[in-house]
Amino acid sequence: SKRSQLGYAMNLEFSKLYGSGDDGSFPAKYHASCHCGAVEYAVSADPLDAKICHCQVCQKLHGAPMQWSAIFEKHLVRILKGLAHVCFYNSESQVAERILPCKVSCRICGAHIADEGRNMWLAFPTLFDFGTPPVVPPVFRPTCHIFYGNRCLDVSDNLPKWEGHKEKSEQLA
Repeated sequence: SKRSQLGYAMNLEFSKLYGSGDDGSFPAKYHASCHCGAVEYAVSADPLDAKICHCQVCQKLHGAPMQWSAIFEKHLVRILKGLAHVCFYNSESQVAERILPCKVSCRICGAHIADEGRNMWLAFPTLFDFGTPPVVPPVFRPTCHIFYGNRCLDVSDNLPKWEGHKEKSEQLA
């Protein structure tokens, strides 16, 4: 079918874009993995930004009041292990396909790995190996709350809180 051909093409594109990190030319800076360890990936730079999202899609898909994500350019990401276990979900169309933007998860344990945007990879910092106990680098700390109008609980911190996207919506008091 046309839809399965499109899915195949998108998965080929995904595997090329996030190709193997074992070619020696990829300088991995941070490593992340899903809950079961079947999927591992690395990023080669610090995140551009980090945010806490309160949108209802994130709440439903994560089963949590909010989602913390660190934003990377996609070309700085490499799947190191388990590409065959990566699955996608487009919440707009409600289909399990790689239609951007989409959610990325592990087919085995079901852990959410990232959100893949059209240009960016929104990684979940809790999946990164920051040691035991974890020492989160300052560049991963959130700079704001987005979609705070949809919050299901108040957060008392000094971070800016936006109605929608950062600097593209009303800032809430």
